[in-house]
Amino acid sequence: MNKQLQTFKYLLFDFFSAILSWTSFYIYRKKVIESEIFGFDVPLEFTDRYYIGIIIIPLFWIFLYHLSGYYKDIYRKSRLKELWYTIATTITGSILIFFLFLLDDQIAHYKHYYKLFLALTAIHFSLTYIPRLIITSITNHKIHTRKIGFNTIIIGSNKKAINIYQKIEKQKQSAGNKFIGFIALEERENYLLEKFLPNLGNFRNVKRIIEKHNIEEVIIALETKEHKNIERIINYIDHKKVVIKAIPSMYDILIGKVKMSHIFGTPIIQISHSLMPTWQEHAKQAIDIIFSIIALTLFAPLFLFIAIGIKTTSKGPIIYSHERIGRFGKPFTLYKFRSMYAHAEKNGPELSSKNDNRITAFGRFLRKTKLDELPNFWNVLKGDMSIVGPRPERKYYIDKIVQIAPHYLHLQKVKPGITSWGQVKYGYAENVEQMVKRLEYDILYIENMSLYVDFKIIIYTILTILKGGNI
Repeated sequence: MNKQLQTFKYLLFDFFSAILSWTSFYIYRKKVIESEIFGFDVPLEFTDRYYIGIIIIPLFWIFLYHLSGYYKDIYRKSRLKELWYTIATTITGSILIFFLFLLDDQIAHYKHYYKLFLALTAIHFSLTYIPRLIITSITNHKIHTRKIGFNTIIIGSNKKAINIYQKIEKQKQSAGNKFIGFIALEERENYLLEKFLPNLGNFRNVKRIIEKHNIEEVIIALETKEHKNIERIINYIDHKKVVIKAIPSMYDILIGKVKMSHIFGTPIIQISHSLMPTWQEHAKQAIDIIFSIIALTLFAPLFLFIAIGIKTTSKGPIIYSHERIGRFGKPFTLYKFRSMYAHAEKNGPELSSKNDNRITAFGRFLRKTKLDELPNFWNVLKGDMSIVGPRPERKYYIDKIVQIAPHYLHLQKVKPGITSWGQVKYGYAENVEQMVKRLEYDILYIENMSLYVDFKIIIYTILTILKGGNI
């Protein structure tokens, strides 16, 4: 499957549909509405306003579709949901265009406003939805006839695993599952499912197997006696970019948000990765970029002061960089102003404490004012971090935390942040035990993610810094 090509198809048709709908609406407005207003047949002239609209309007619609998440899961589209989303975004976009471009139109009666709005909405919806319906119908047909599919593995190897595999395979209309193999929880000489699918290895290697085979869906099919392993499985794979499904008998023991999903007669529970509504996710990303640009610009004069302060108070580089673990377990390089003496960790990784003698005098000022983390905004611009999110940790400490609290891996479902709920509520952690306690607040943040909560944390962070608090 070529996701880029499929996305391009929708983008291309949406773009030209927007041009065609704006042109059709412009003609309707000139030939019908203005002719009614002035009482004679108004000649059709394409003015500057039309050409400006041809440039701005299609880009506006593409941005709105992107913000709503229409291009996110490009192959898994329901035609019924697509109809609803197209209606909702068309109405929303038409209202915005109406108030921005059409409200100052010369009219004879308010009914002309209603006609303009209804015409804009109907024309745009029709010309947008028809191409979408055709593309989605063709794609769904290819999925149902097994011409394209999603690489899928089953976690489990006994009767329930065989049962779910056979049900899905015997369906007349495929849901798109292309089975690559199965993963067993325990090592044995023989597995029941081995008669139907290849054994890809032990569960300890699940991350490597997912990456090696480009797995897109994981179906959990365990026996009743194996239910105690559910939490461990979810902790291991829930932060990966895969769709996780399970058989209904596990419903009340699964962790996280779930929704029912029926694969043409085979009921399966799907664990949702959507921690925020799609439009909020994209708005959060836009806010990250805008705030980072503003912060780096406003604080640019401080960089010279901080650089001089670091250089004149201790030897070593101005910028401290170190590897951290980001979203989906991907490592990235974190940048900060150096607040410790050079080679502070020559004896190995060590967490900072309140009276840490490795911190320079100027470094204490930087840490208290959070100025040492200004370079983090560069990480946000690069897409490694967000302004609000769990603080990124080193793999060394993540491995230690996971031994005590395996659910720490849930934090990797989101981008790490410059500030977090755990940071403002708990502050710096001086040992692994304190990191586990702070974890409670970060898990709570993930379960309640929203733009409102983000703004609340940002305000709380600023107020705490201004009051001289330690976060």
